[in-house]
Amino acid sequence: MAKQLPPLFREKMIDLLGKEEFEQFLASYDEPRVYGLRVNTGKVERAEFLEKSPFHLTPIPWVSDGFYYQEGERPGKHPYYHAGLYYIQEPSAMAPVELLEIKPGERVLDLCAAPGGKSTQIAAKLQGEGVLVVNDIHSDRVKALVKNLELLGVRNAVVLNEKPERMLIAFQGYFDKILIDAPCSGEGMFRKEEEMMGQWERHSVQEFAAMQRELLAQAAVMLAPEGRIVYSTCTFSPEENEAQIAEFLDKHSAFDVVPIDGFSPGRSDWLREPWCEADAYSARARDAVAGTARLWPHKLRGEGHFLAVLGLGVEERVSAGASASESASESASASARESAGAAGFVAAAGKRSGRPALRGKGRAEAPPSTGVSLEPLEAFSGELLRSEPFALRRLVCYGEHAYASPAGLPELHGLKVVRPGWYIGALHRGRFEPSHALAMGLRLREAKRALSLASSDERALRYLKGETLEVAESEILRDPEETKAAKGYCLVCIDDHPVGWGKWLNGMLKNEYPPGWRWT
Repeated sequence: MAKQLPPLFREKMIDLLGKEEFEQFLASYDEPRVYGLRVNTGKVERAEFLEKSPFHLTPIPWVSDGFYYQEGERPGKHPYYHAGLYYIQEPSAMAPVELLEIKPGERVLDLCAAPGGKSTQIAAKLQGEGVLVVNDIHSDRVKALVKNLELLGVRNAVVLNEKPERMLIAFQGYFDKILIDAPCSGEGMFRKEEEMMGQWERHSVQEFAAMQRELLAQAAVMLAPEGRIVYSTCTFSPEENEAQIAEFLDKHSAFDVVPIDGFSPGRSDWLREPWCEADAYSARARDAVAGTARLWPHKLRGEGHFLAVLGLGVEERVSAGASASESASESASASARESAGAAGFVAAAGKRSGRPALRGKGRAEAPPSTGVSLEPLEAFSGELLRSEPFALRRLVCYGEHAYASPAGLPELHGLKVVRPGWYIGALHRGRFEPSHALAMGLRLREAKRALSLASSDERALRYLKGETLEVAESEILRDPEETKAAKGYCLVCIDDHPVGWGKWLNGMLKNEYPPGWRWT
């Protein structure tokens, strides 16, 4: 593969690394790529997963829940994948979220989120608490983002399909942590995805650098005092890495680089011609970029990445202008008033079609009370759920679709909202139809009526293929005092982990597994 590298890329890397290290770097392209998965600790504890895992796993040093698996193993073709117990992810790509140092209850933004690997990693660290806002500007990529959040059972995420500059007023100074996994020239992915080489030759590094510069400035406005931004790319170009951080520091004196240990340091000596303007950066900025990090494919088992951690001072806030500050303050006050009175269900009147907000057709509307009846949802909750897992969230309806929004969310009026929270289901003609997202976000202990199939039971695979199953009433798990027949919806699990819904009647389980998710 090394022979296929673009000639201009080879010349650039020789200049940056020198001939001796370049030969080591080049040799890594002829080594087999490595494969990784990350345990979804939002659904299963690490130790429990390791006990039941059928794969040969070895730990990834920089992430506690990440593991290498062997080439030839197919974790995407196992029932546990469909239960959302892990996410298949390139090992180096797991590093940025680790550096955010997320704590449950924090407000976190994934600014360039699709397809959602890092979003689900953030969600696992939040443990269902706090607020996760995930955004991607590309509408065609948001569908995969939503599916991955649903698959891994994320309850507290809001999905946006918006230009970052449109988010500044609603979210000024709002987030404790922000991840910018920036669009980049992708040089670090050449070994994993050879088609990236063709894209590299068609798109200029300068094109990506301009986008990255804007993303950093926009993220700074949305960060709360004492907050942290992690900036990452999967490229080697100093124009997209050290130069971006140095320029940001010179324009934002309230920020400092938080030094990263355990990886190769950033290269301040690469802030030079012909890649960067030699005299464009202050001594402070030049010194600081040595605290950033580079992940090299010839130095560790993973692809190429760049990482930087930016910390904001205790009393500092980056202003987006007086009008933005006033609007942000008004939004915060409105949010506080809504949260104070949001103990029960709230119906909202967004002008939507009869489809879920997945398609992102339109922008969020202010939520006045409407005539939408939530009685079917309340009846379903009383019959099927031991507790209301969305009781502390604000339930809203857009059209016939019900969502549980995280508490403390500011007004999103005017933003393109794909999902305003956990999608609960549809209120249709006087009945409630639970969503697949609701099933995936639940735990077995939260369901009053469930079926748990062993992964070794041939019916588990048949369920994932969408087949109707023969199930004895005695197999349906119910409260001991329950005397009614088990007919109706039940939560279907594999080894006690939810995978979807079924409807049981007279010994038969009608399959409610979504067609687009089925095992093929």
